[in-house]
Amino acid sequence: MIFDDTACELGEGALWHSDRNALIWFDILKKRMYLKPLDGARQHWNFDDHVSAAGIVDRDHVLVASARALSLVDLNDGSRQLLVPLEADSPLTRSNDGRADPQGGFWIGTMGLQAEPGAGSIWRFYKGTLRRLYDGITITNAICFGPGGDLAHFADTDQGKIWRVALDGDGWPAGDSQVFLDLAAEGLNPDGAVIDAQGGLWSAQWGASRVARYDRQGRFDRAIDLPARHVTCPAFGGADLGTLFATSALQGLDDPRAADGCTFALPAGATGQQEHRVLLA
Repeated sequence: MIFDDTACELGEGALWHSDRNALIWFDILKKRMYLKPLDGARQHWNFDDHVSAAGIVDRDHVLVASARALSLVDLNDGSRQLLVPLEADSPLTRSNDGRADPQGGFWIGTMGLQAEPGAGSIWRFYKGTLRRLYDGITITNAICFGPGGDLAHFADTDQGKIWRVALDGDGWPAGDSQVFLDLAAEGLNPDGAVIDAQGGLWSAQWGASRVARYDRQGRFDRAIDLPARHVTCPAFGGADLGTLFATSALQGLDDPRAADGCTFALPAGATGQQEHRVLLA
């Protein structure tokens, strides 16, 4: 079940890179990105700022979101090229959850370094342009997209809610967002999420030691329990996209268990979507 036993302070941003048969993930608080193939050794890259999420550009390059910018990172030599600033004038925020959309855009959420209320926003990078989509969010999370390319989802973990919004042909929001899941009454904290090929949303739930699946109508389907208390971000991967990976975190735990902070891999009983690619121009 444990895919990698590196203990992350704040593991996040799980992303399956099919060209490399490898999982990418981050430790936000340690300012580090990891890559580990199924049949190879783990690599890591250190950054000057907090880094949290990536989108695949091609086999050798990923877009990486940091606290101050979106950058192009070469996976062969680690070199970096600035693409656009991201809230570079705000020293109190950092990037958090993000994912590429089916139209070639990249959505990235920000939040306050101390989770200050309403300090976060959700942005979309599309063919070289960065535009703010939503603001006033405390902890941005659960950015994921339906298999038809016509729906996006995002969460505010602080409110315990996941929203859904329709997309137009270019991947921009078309209309107002609507609450898809309200988990506050259950005391659940939606963290990262991913949507499978059948349209089911898999929600990592901070503090609940699980990833839970909800169907297209928002009905609870099932949950996979994990031996870490703070499960943070799921991703589908493997040759058949039937493996569920999940990151976790040590943050806030005074008595960490052996598996807290580790990254997991286990059969999902479902098939994921292929991760989408980011178009730079």
